[in-house]
Amino acid sequence: MLVAFSVTPLGTGESVGDLVAEAVRVVRASGLPNRTDAMFTTVEGEWDEVMTVVKQAVDAVAAKAPRVSLVLKADVRPSVTDALTGKVAHVERYLSA
Repeated sequence: MLVAFSVTPLGTGESVGDLVAEAVRVVRASGLPNRTDAMFTTVEGEWDEVMTVVKQAVDAVAAKAPRVSLVLKADVRPSVTDALTGKVAHVERYLSA
């Protein structure tokens, strides 16, 4: 499955990059395929392992913020692997045609 999620600390002031970095650090340490862009971090893996990483990322931010907002979108597709790069490559093929 692919899970794109965004963790936003609330009640910590205007700048939240340092706390968002804590969430991304958890994701990268997980060893699961992942990608971070300006709005979301996407993680690929099995349901339980991906959801565990999302929870750990939220917990890392919650340890330093009084409130946390989580936005999550999932693509649950059993037996599909490498969707993190495969889906983008598929669209790129259409764009180059």
